[in-house]
Amino acid sequence: MQYRYLHELLAHSASSRTFFVSLPVALQTKLHEHDAYIHSAAQLRQKAQEVHRYEQLAALGGWPDTGKPRPPVC
Repeated sequence: MQYRYLHELLAHSASSRTFFVSLPVALQTKLHEHDAYIHSAAQLRQKAQEVHRYEQLAALGGWPDTGKPRPPVC
């Protein structure tokens, strides 16, 4: 079923809400930033996976948006 946004999905779908609250709080917060783009349980799971993977890559690579300094260019 399609909903208008994440908040509505979580309010009306017990299984989506259960999945959402099982995620780390930091990931939940990031998903709320994508509220307008999550309309179904499948999209919620996909976006959770994407955000989690992005955060992993950012931590490993020290991308500029993580607040870590970039290595000097030689």
